[in-house]
Amino acid sequence: MRDDAWFEGLYRDHATAVYRYLLRRAPAADAEDLTADVLATAWRRRDDVPADAELPWLYRTAGFVLANHRRKIVPLPVENLPDARDDDGDPALAAVADDDVRVALAALSERDRQILVLHAWEGLGGNELAQVLGISRGGADAALSRARARLTAAWPD
Repeated sequence: MRDDAWFEGLYRDHATAVYRYLLRRAPAADAEDLTADVLATAWRRRDDVPADAELPWLYRTAGFVLANHRRKIVPLPVENLPDARDDDGDPALAAVADDDVRVALAALSERDRQILVLHAWEGLGGNELAQVLGISRGGADAALSRARARLTAAWPD
């Protein structure tokens, strides 16, 4: 039964991972609210959350929540951008600031970036990656392999 205790366990086990996922993809000021939206969706749709794949389901939901959020963002004029980054020392966030990483990732398709980031930064393996992407395990493995090859080709010399 998916009751308060189930949700508390889900929150305890996965809230930090979802927050970090969103922090790497959205403004830091929005990550907490977006995480709350993902977890609220999990509560509302608790019967749809697969027992053996909660985190991949949460990542997939976070992707949808983030896409909706991005549609609502009003562009910030360049003169209003902050001078410093607040990355809390997270190596994954530091990688986003690395010019070589940014250039190589920017050269890839959105899908390739998603696959690589889910694998490298979120630590998803083949089965979990397949669930997030909504494809078979073999399809996920092939997509990851192709994305890696394209990243290698896009990497600055």
